[in-house]
Amino acid sequence: MSGTSMDGVDSVLVEFETTGLKVLQHVFIPFPVPLQQELLALNQPSHNELHRAAIVANQLVNWYAQSVEQLLSLQQLLPSEVQAIGVHGQTVRHRPQEYDGVGYTLQINNPALLAELTQIKVIADFRTRDVAAGGQGAPLVPAFHQSIFASNTQNIAVLNLGGISNISLLPAPISSDQDAVLGFDCGPANALLDGWCLRHQGLAYDAAGQWAAQGQVNESLLAHFLAEPFFQMSPPKSTGRDLFNLDWLDQKLVGFEAVSAQDVQSTLAQLTAQSIALALAQLEFQADQLLVCGGGAFNLDLMARLQRLLSATVVLDTSSANLPPMQVEATAFAWLAKQHCESLPGNLVSATGAKGPRILGACYPA
Repeated sequence: MSGTSMDGVDSVLVEFETTGLKVLQHVFIPFPVPLQQELLALNQPSHNELHRAAIVANQLVNWYAQSVEQLLSLQQLLPSEVQAIGVHGQTVRHRPQEYDGVGYTLQINNPALLAELTQIKVIADFRTRDVAAGGQGAPLVPAFHQSIFASNTQNIAVLNLGGISNISLLPAPISSDQDAVLGFDCGPANALLDGWCLRHQGLAYDAAGQWAAQGQVNESLLAHFLAEPFFQMSPPKSTGRDLFNLDWLDQKLVGFEAVSAQDVQSTLAQLTAQSIALALAQLEFQADQLLVCGGGAFNLDLMARLQRLLSATVVLDTSSANLPPMQVEATAFAWLAKQHCESLPGNLVSATGAKGPRILGACYPA
């Protein structure tokens, strides 16, 4: 899995059993800066996009293949002992239902090359079938979250804080009615926080949120951010860097030039937390626990902001539920690959708005 944070690839080796799952190994490989910059550039219209995207896809898959090789080496496994690789690819455009009513979602990838390099069956292109069925194509993780985090006694919310924040709402008791589970994107998270930190601090991210924690929230600027129509939309909804990018931020900052860079960072952190709290309030979902995964789970300032806003909810990272925060998303796509191999649906209609459950992904045999 390489998500909207675009910092690298998380890969897991997962063993699925009738009683649950076990993550045997986890590898993270950071992207080299030139690859990261090219991926970011391809999020916006630019020169010679088709050629550049094809070349970057090959480079990206080489990093995916290296991560697979490391996983197999660490676990002393042969490629023939692995049933399949689930690979998401790198989202560079996400515009479901726009333009012609169907829209599109685009993940840079070359799964045929990955199958060739690894000699393992590859399942890829998970989102487009949901979009073809009238859905948002995102989020795809709620069905997986339901399978491992749902409780019969507590209302659980699972929050992924990647480049964009997305949430799954899992009411108690566990129900076979899939419509009981909701999932949707809440808004920006690390995409803006990291980009602003890099611009003004020269750092890839604000470690533990220390810079933001020392700033002050500008309430007028926060209200201006929250006036963005996306925050008022009802689920199902999804978003990405198409909307929430530094150009969006620069436009919003017109008229707020007197606000210091540090106070902007603090206000962006509050925007992330506030958009999540607002989403829960709009849906009147009282979570007993909020389980946080993704890189934002290590942002102590952001976690503290969430806890202050959600005083009746216990805010924890997913390691408390036996799955470390940086393994959740990659494990979800291993699960989605398993669903495909077993001819089972991977989407939740209540989360994506698709016409019905669909088997997601395309298969590239070894």
